[in-house]
Amino acid sequence: MKSYLMESPDEELRLELKTDPDAVRSQAEWCGVGEGLKILDAGCGPGIVTRILHTMVGPSGSVLGVDYSEKRIAYAKKKYENPPGIQFVKHDLRDSLPYKDHFDLVWARFVLEYNRNELVQIVSNLSATLKQGGALCLLDLDNNCMNHFPLPEKIRAVLPEILNLLETKYNFDQFVGRKLYTILYDLGYGDVSVEMRPHHLIYGQLMDRDFFNWIKKVEMITSREKQLFAGYPEGVKGFFRDFENFFRDPRRFTYTPLIMCKGTKP
Repeated sequence: MKSYLMESPDEELRLELKTDPDAVRSQAEWCGVGEGLKILDAGCGPGIVTRILHTMVGPSGSVLGVDYSEKRIAYAKKKYENPPGIQFVKHDLRDSLPYKDHFDLVWARFVLEYNRNELVQIVSNLSATLKQGGALCLLDLDNNCMNHFPLPEKIRAVLPEILNLLETKYNFDQFVGRKLYTILYDLGYGDVSVEMRPHHLIYGQLMDRDFFNWIKKVEMITSREKQLFAGYPEGVKGFFRDFENFFRDPRRFTYTPLIMCKGTKP
């Protein structure tokens, strides 16, 4: 099993802090989440999004959160598995799930980008859990971590090496968003709809939660892959300093598109 790219002692905190409840509700409304639905939250992480979905389905609905991290599931159970109708189970989405034709809606948000090689298999596994006529909702980023201006040339020069390593060693797919429609099309889904929205949209004064989220990304790659920065001026220390200075500058503009795709199971 390949290790989770963003694994760290602070990962539950990072995932919670970066989650915007209003944005999640808006995305869920677009996906058709509503009263009485039985939903699978695939790759639920620490459970905060599962809880938001649960408030939307109401007492007549239910949400099952699934994640392959024992640590994340334990956190979710402790913090969010209190009201009836919400449950968390440890399971690797790369394996088939024991819920055939069971759910009205399957929600997979920000999980497929970490499974580049198993992308189609995971979506097929999720599809098998849906009832006929159920909705499969795939939400993920495209060109992730790449859209910055005016990025210092020293940083720009090392980015291709970083992203190639993330793809080959850590199974990370920065372009997964553009693949979602075709996957649903190939699976024969009907009424496929696509919408693009900004996810990261950072300009002017930097919010604390955005700084924490992005610095954790930089900490991850610089701590795990120090050799990438051997030729960078002052090495890891220099890269970290230069990125932090760039990111704190209110002149900086950073964005990442979110692509949402939904379809009806035939």
